[in-house]
Amino acid sequence: MSGIALAATVAAGTVLLAAGFVLGRFAARRGGRAADTDLGTPVERATFHTLHTASLAAPPLRAGLTEETARKAARTLRSLLGTEALCLTDRDAVLAWDGPGEDHHRAHVPEQAAATLATGRSRSAHSGCDDPACPLRWAVIAPLTGEDGVLGALVAYGSRESAVLVRAATELARWVSVQLELAELDRSRTRIVEAEIRALRAQISPHFIFNSLAAIASFVRTDPERARELLLEFADFTRYSFRRHGEFAQLADELRSIEQYLALAGARFGDRLKVTLQIAPEVLPVTLPFLCLQPLVENAVKHGLQDRERGCRVTIAARDAGAEAVVTVEDDGTGMDPERLRAVLRGEHPAGSGIGLSNVDERLRQVYGAEHGLVIETGVDAGMKVTVRIPKYRPGVHPSAP
Repeated sequence: MSGIALAATVAAGTVLLAAGFVLGRFAARRGGRAADTDLGTPVERATFHTLHTASLAAPPLRAGLTEETARKAARTLRSLLGTEALCLTDRDAVLAWDGPGEDHHRAHVPEQAAATLATGRSRSAHSGCDDPACPLRWAVIAPLTGEDGVLGALVAYGSRESAVLVRAATELARWVSVQLELAELDRSRTRIVEAEIRALRAQISPHFIFNSLAAIASFVRTDPERARELLLEFADFTRYSFRRHGEFAQLADELRSIEQYLALAGARFGDRLKVTLQIAPEVLPVTLPFLCLQPLVENAVKHGLQDRERGCRVTIAARDAGAEAVVTVEDDGTGMDPERLRAVLRGEHPAGSGIGLSNVDERLRQVYGAEHGLVIETGVDAGMKVTVRIPKYRPGVHPSAP
């Protein structure tokens, strides 16, 4: 293995920073010669090769450390390191092997890796192989770590003892550990989103379900056809709210669920609840986080009718605003003290405030950035207007996402 390749490998942990500098300087020096396929000096070529090889190994590792992902990544990692053989383990067994010598070395890996798994420190040792034809004479064992400590080990085999190989294998193991930590973050984010959706589902209170069924029952004798329609609306609403797949939904689907909710609420409150919908057809395909609007409408109905005999009007509007779709939910009810609203958005949840507003605000910020949190205008006896701005095009958010 050449000194240039080893130097590039040792730099694998910082390759993203180095590559930006090297490739930027490379492009500037050539002054836009797009047709020139020369990749520059040997150091620049080695850096580019390292970046490209690392990019091939990253996607499998971002799915976590399993037998399948280790098998997909092992060959690329061995190429990146330039060793005779390489294997990846978890805490219990070898997950993947690439290179010669598997038939008589694999069984000894758990024993060799035990100290590294226990201490979290890299070590090198003689492979213990007596076969004169086997090139695997020395092994470097480096830990693969994650949030919960040591997850496994990367074992690199060489033909002789080498301090450079120890450093290179340790740096590569650190890079692999970063990918595994990112995989853990992805799983954590998924668990958080699922927990938030479960919290929103829990907010569909037993009282609402009971009151909806009671309202439906009241029409069974007097207006059977309406009772049948309301029962179908109730079935569709609950089926949509408790679906088990997809973090995103189209605005059209969210609005359909809201219409079902309002039909059930209207059966209960009658003429006290008046609803106006102003929806621009061109924004219906826009994608947004699942169950993002229904809590806002529920909040408008709840607080709009709170302690009021004369009823309430709820206005739901969705309009096209260039690169964004703007959705507003407005009621002319009792409103809220701004300080209390700030406490709700901080997650302090004063009695009776529920979790809907803070939950939706947090999810929007996580998906689109802090500048896309809820904008709320309210005051005591001044009603409430909640505005949601949804980017039409954002990486990872597509109408087919659900």
